[in-house]
Amino acid sequence: MKVLVTGGAGYIGSHACKALASAGHVPVVFDNLRTGHRWAVQWGPMVHGDICDTNAVRKAIKEHDIDAVMHFAALAYVGESVRQPGLYYAANVGGLVSVLDAMVSCDVDRIIFSSTCATYGIPESLPITEDSERAPINPYGHSKLMCEQVLIDHATAHGIGSIALRYFNAAGADAAGDIGEFHDPETHLIPLVLEAAADGDKTITVLGDDYDTPDGTCVRDYIHVTDLADAHVSALERCAPGQAEHFNLGTGTGASVREIINAAEEVTGRKIAVEVGERRPGDPPILVANAARAREALGFAPRHSEIRNVIETAWQWMEKMPAGNQPRMR
Repeated sequence: MKVLVTGGAGYIGSHACKALASAGHVPVVFDNLRTGHRWAVQWGPMVHGDICDTNAVRKAIKEHDIDAVMHFAALAYVGESVRQPGLYYAANVGGLVSVLDAMVSCDVDRIIFSSTCATYGIPESLPITEDSERAPINPYGHSKLMCEQVLIDHATAHGIGSIALRYFNAAGADAAGDIGEFHDPETHLIPLVLEAAADGDKTITVLGDDYDTPDGTCVRDYIHVTDLADAHVSALERCAPGQAEHFNLGTGTGASVREIINAAEEVTGRKIAVEVGERRPGDPPILVANAARAREALGFAPRHSEIRNVIETAWQWMEKMPAGNQPRMR
């Protein structure tokens, strides 16, 4: 299939492009490069454009004879969404509506959607299943929850098939070192920890060490980006016109902040400076997924998500990422 990958120059989208190409499909990246990178586009053509420009999306679909869409393009900084909620609803919800409008007019009837565990908010019980209460605590999470409803409504009204994949904590990098994670600003724990390992002047602040967890620090479910990418290909093969489905993607186990730091020290062979700060408001002690439905429906079986492998691939990428993007290495 020829697949339009919106946000395909970004972290998860670029890994999905590689997985699509490996499975015999043709990824066509559609990206405005606001947060994506031209060097991440390696497995097919790229169209420079904005998802909110419906005509540009429609033109790309027609010119490349697109069969399906993978929709990654979105804004994803929680703090920014609190400060600028309108920006997030316009880009995330409005952007999806724009893409769907283009799909409807071009008779493209399948879309795989990048959703998030942020749609659940603070869970009442663990692990989190697809039936857990959906109660986002920030505009980013709300925007993604709205998007899932938009997809359901478009399945009913226009017969568009969709699968929303609710990620937990994406991490790691391509094992071959072709692509990896680079955000500016960086907010994810593992690259921040590795930046501190690379630059001896940096310190990692642990936001609270008095949680009800084995070592007192928060526990999260880290899923390797390659496993996420493979799940998107499986979802594409399952997606059926007129049906809207959703699945959690996680490992079902978690690693604490302290465990991540300790593993990073072992992988890098470097001591990481750590200080303990105040808790961040709204942070639950533990967030882990129940991905049983994805295992049954998609054959989802994470093969790369052992935490040491996640950190090893992220470190390898950090050491070889394109010039100008590396942290200062001591």
